[in-house]
Amino acid sequence: MMGFQAAPAQLFYDFSLEEHVPADHLLRSIDRHLDLDSIRAQLQPYYSSTGRPSIDPELMMRMLIIGYSMGIRSERRLCEEVHLNLAYRWFCRLGLDGKVPNHSSFSKNRHGRFRQSDILRHLFETVVERCLAQGLVGAEGFAVDASLIAADANKQRSVPSAEWKTDEAKDDASRSVQEYLAVLDDAAFGAASPVTPKFISPSDPAAQWTGAHKGHAFFAYATNYLIDTDHGVILDVEATRAIRQAEVGASRTMIDRTENRFGLKPRYVVADSAYGSADNLAWLVKHKQIAPHIPVFDKSNRTDGTWSRDDFIWDGENDRYICPEGKELVRFRRNYAHPRGAPAKDGTLRYRASQKDCQACPSKPRCCPNMPHRKIPRDVNEDARDVARAIAKTPDYEHSRHRRKKVEMLFAHLKRILRLARLRLRGPCGARDEFLLAATAQNLRRLAKLRPMRVRPITIAT
Repeated sequence: MMGFQAAPAQLFYDFSLEEHVPADHLLRSIDRHLDLDSIRAQLQPYYSSTGRPSIDPELMMRMLIIGYSMGIRSERRLCEEVHLNLAYRWFCRLGLDGKVPNHSSFSKNRHGRFRQSDILRHLFETVVERCLAQGLVGAEGFAVDASLIAADANKQRSVPSAEWKTDEAKDDASRSVQEYLAVLDDAAFGAASPVTPKFISPSDPAAQWTGAHKGHAFFAYATNYLIDTDHGVILDVEATRAIRQAEVGASRTMIDRTENRFGLKPRYVVADSAYGSADNLAWLVKHKQIAPHIPVFDKSNRTDGTWSRDDFIWDGENDRYICPEGKELVRFRRNYAHPRGAPAKDGTLRYRASQKDCQACPSKPRCCPNMPHRKIPRDVNEDARDVARAIAKTPDYEHSRHRRKKVEMLFAHLKRILRLARLRLRGPCGARDEFLLAATAQNLRRLAKLRPMRVRPITIAT
């Protein structure tokens, strides 16, 4: 006989929300590691002492954590899901009849109190402290990298950079334009490079026009991660323009901030060749005393069959190069009354062989066939690059290269699982807020996975 589902006729129910949320639910483990006690104290100066009570800021924080942990990007849909989902209601402490705030409240607070108080940075650092307390950060080695996130900007409505007038943009400027004007001198944005992008988006002018993915160009920001290579915990995150100079500068900012905030300084830092410039390697080796497990960004190797700089022996004690034929290349061949030791404006020292030696050399066709004598440029920070080259020959370097993949996995998780392939907020502040919340959600999920709740086994009476 076919069954028929009838509506129950009970008027009263004995219902427990606590019992209906599974013991192994992700949000239970996240809630165990989440500490929002300091949220109220942090936001108190930004609320008026009079007037009607506002929405509980802890409730909005919990809802945002749900949204970024579960890949719910739309705030309107987030409110609907929290209204319907029992586990979400439990996590937000709403009970069965608690009222879910309107989606517009998030925008009001994000662009107001949350941004002014830097509460999202405070929340992120609170979660990092929890990771430290749980023993998930070894501080032996850090990895740094950046990934492009598409901006909420339509390339069809962009304008050439030559037609973009900053003075005209100040008149009746939107929030994203005001934020763009505020970061023109910021090392992570306007001051990162003197090169102007080809196109600018009037709706989000701070977004970088880039074709770094070898495909169609698009507007994007870069999210920069500094992670611990033991368990892949994100120690810091920074939003920048999608260019290499800004990303390298962000790595220094994050390393300094992590040391000042948590007292963590790694023994080594691992990154790709984009971070292997002589200036950055010198900063790590000489200023921070950190071993760079980074491929050297070097274009000195020749491809025409002639000798490269690596074929010459560097004699640091005598400040000279020795060529394969045993001749020396020096900076100066006569003594000056006032020694000339300063490098050129581009930070390069140039070593030259004697023209007499080169003209009589049988290996000249393999060395400098089109020049009267051989010249070798040497960066003023070449010694730091030599340190990186020496480290690249060690077994530890090969091991750290494999551990660097954890940061790539985090970016894949960010885009595919958390669905942050495109920003919803505009402007540098909007990008920073989204990146902080996403990194916080990833750390909470990592805590929930590595330090889960202990589920009590069910005993059956016999």
